[in-house]
Amino acid sequence: MFYRVRSAVLLPCLAGALLLAPLAPCSAQAREGVEVGGNSAFSKLVPADQVERSAAQQYAQMLRQAADKDALAGADNPQLRRLRSIAQRLIPFAIPWNERARDWRWEVNLLGSGQVNAFCMPGGKIAFYSGILQKLQLSDDEVAMVMGHEIAHALREHARERMGKNAATGIGANLLGQVLGLGQLGQTVTNYGAQLLTLEFSRSDESEADLVGMELAARAGFDPRAGVTLWQKMGAANGNGPPQWLSTHPSGSTRIADIEANLPKVLPLYERARKN
Repeated sequence: MFYRVRSAVLLPCLAGALLLAPLAPCSAQAREGVEVGGNSAFSKLVPADQVERSAAQQYAQMLRQAADKDALAGADNPQLRRLRSIAQRLIPFAIPWNERARDWRWEVNLLGSGQVNAFCMPGGKIAFYSGILQKLQLSDDEVAMVMGHEIAHALREHARERMGKNAATGIGANLLGQVLGLGQLGQTVTNYGAQLLTLEFSRSDESEADLVGMELAARAGFDPRAGVTLWQKMGAANGNGPPQWLSTHPSGSTRIADIEANLPKVLPLYERARKN
């Protein structure tokens, strides 16, 4: 339900309240696994279905461009089959993190590129670049950690959250009023939807995705300790990167420390999955 705000003076206060408002836990019972809290209230400022449609359109365009350059792996590509097999194990554990994932039209594709990169767009559109597999020589466990991390961004709606924050703090009270129900909401998604393929997440988003992705991998029977070797490989590949405070991403050493600190929460899930 939308409420009409009569005074624009109230809008900055409302934006702050949305940022600070605690989110109710999904269940009163303690859950096994990592603890990252609820999704940001800023994500509620932008309709999920519009973000997902925009993502699907961009993903389809990206695939067409890759196919035109003969850079889109065919269904019989061994590495693509490997990626899709890993995804099939991870996806069933995504739904408890986001009920919308139940209805997503999941896709996994492999692009021929030297980039050490992968992503999952809103709506479950996953892509890996061949460079990350070739240059890092990833094991299945390490691939699952990468894929789980990227899926976590989609499940936690980090792109939608960034759009909501931009609408609330970057454009000003007038557009925020529109987002809250005064019209032209679709224009907000159009303006920011074009950034989905290049959107930079915050350090806190990245850390959260590491932990959620690690849990997804563990529940699917992949060794979560692979997160440590993954970031060791990433560190070796990147060489001397910028200091953490100059980057949108946490440093490799910070990520490894966070993963190691949370391993006791997910190793029992992994051991249980291995026995099933």
